[in-house]
Amino acid sequence: MVGIVALTLLLVGAAALSLAVGSRSIPLGTVIDVLWSPDQSEASTIVHTLRVPRTALAIIVGIALGVAGALMQGHTRNPLAEPGLLGVQAGAAFAVVLAIYLLRVDDLAVYAWFSLLGAGIAAAFVFAIGSTRGGPDPVTLVLAGTAVSALLYSLAQGFVLRDQTTLDAYRFWAVGSTSGRDISIFWQVLPFIAVGLVLAAVNAPGLNLLQLGEDVARSLGMSPWRHKVLGVVVVMLLTGAATAACGPIAFLGLVVPHIARFFAGVDYRWVVPYAGLLGGLLMTLADVIGRLVVPPGELQVGIVMALVGGPVFILLVRRHRMVRI
Repeated sequence: MVGIVALTLLLVGAAALSLAVGSRSIPLGTVIDVLWSPDQSEASTIVHTLRVPRTALAIIVGIALGVAGALMQGHTRNPLAEPGLLGVQAGAAFAVVLAIYLLRVDDLAVYAWFSLLGAGIAAAFVFAIGSTRGGPDPVTLVLAGTAVSALLYSLAQGFVLRDQTTLDAYRFWAVGSTSGRDISIFWQVLPFIAVGLVLAAVNAPGLNLLQLGEDVARSLGMSPWRHKVLGVVVVMLLTGAATAACGPIAFLGLVVPHIARFFAGVDYRWVVPYAGLLGGLLMTLADVIGRLVVPPGELQVGIVMALVGGPVFILLVRRHRMVRI
């Protein structure tokens, strides 16, 4: 519980830093004043129009990907598993490409709806392929997700290479970013993430039994089939909503569960909330770092996560006790 409180306070601090830091830095006292009493000043406009939406998105997307990664690794019992393996991100990307190429959509808020639709269809397809009579098989699901992802990404690249306008619009979305997003996108994806987090809280305790084997779990009164179905649905829901909001974000759902297990142990009743808070914290800090490294411009959060996540993950893999599940 102490760790949860500490991470919550760190997340609040990171959010305050995100509101204050950027190409135009604003004193924290001024940030607090304009948050509670908006006015017509430049600081108030920057905070409410630009930084509140991206900070809110960074937090909920980080939480969603962290929780989805923990559940994915728990259900597959694979320390290298990550949410994108279920084809959700590829389905979202393909739907966005079609929206740009066929319908000439150029609004990020509309991208989010197409992304959610594409993620849902791709996830359902992978689920259908990877399920047996005994329910979704973790290994088959990963293999099906990898195959579907490769197919959809190939199709998306085909459309992108045919049209320069599609390429220009798609690459801005695909790099993974919180900038340029309106607060309306936050409200669009919030219900999906909220439902996913509630279901994740229901799903997490049973993962402890599944780690002992399906026969043991069944003898203790659990239905492994139902539990695995619920887990897959939660991962799809959280990853689809997160991708719809900010585009694909690499490494976060892969690295965060390892850090969570280092602090929380192997009990998934604690691993899942730790992973969520750590995901929100790392995503927010990555967004802040991206604004500072190349002033007056910025690096998108997806690029920062890849640059930081790669070396961190190599370090984690080298320490075997941190990646065993």
